[in-house]
Amino acid sequence: MVPPASRRRRLAPQVTSALLLTTASFGILTGCSSATGQAPDPAVASTRAAEPSAAVTVQPNQETVPTEGPEAPSEVVGTVVRFSGGGSVVDVTLQEDNPTTRDLVSRLPVTLAFEEFAGREKIAYPETGLDVDGSPGSDPEDGDLIYFTPWGNLGFYYDAAGIDYSDSTIHLGTYDATAEQLSAFDSADVHLEIVE
Repeated sequence: MVPPASRRRRLAPQVTSALLLTTASFGILTGCSSATGQAPDPAVASTRAAEPSAAVTVQPNQETVPTEGPEAPSEVVGTVVRFSGGGSVVDVTLQEDNPTTRDLVSRLPVTLAFEEFAGREKIAYPETGLDVDGSPGSDPEDGDLIYFTPWGNLGFYYDAAGIDYSDSTIHLGTYDATAEQLSAFDSADVHLEIVE
């Protein structure tokens, strides 16, 4: 149904204003042009769209200020992460420099609840999953701290017999503790922190 001519005339300025505002907003969002007035190069625009960017805080009448979350040390291999809870302390030496170990370190300190799993490992679930993009799988051994991607859990393996290589098992580091020492973590709040 088409509105009467008198209504179309009243709507015309509103529609024109809305179109101009939309066009101006689109130009700003797509990265208008340089001072020459030329449109941005589509190849450059598509490349930039694929690049990650830092978060930006915008407040009215103020410049934009990039903000960043906590960062992991640039070199995580050799970093010692202390797990303490239930009267037990276990130090893990990180042996992998991958997105998963860097993400874990960036979240420290943190407190997690560990539990027994299948008579093979103690597991805990970080609040949100760790970054796994580009992190290789592993063939876990006793004494390994791993991250299991399908469930999003950390795991202290103390009986890895018969467990083979899996792309889903990301090796983070190693520890030296007994199953009894790890059992102190059952149902305890376990604090994770970097040891200086």
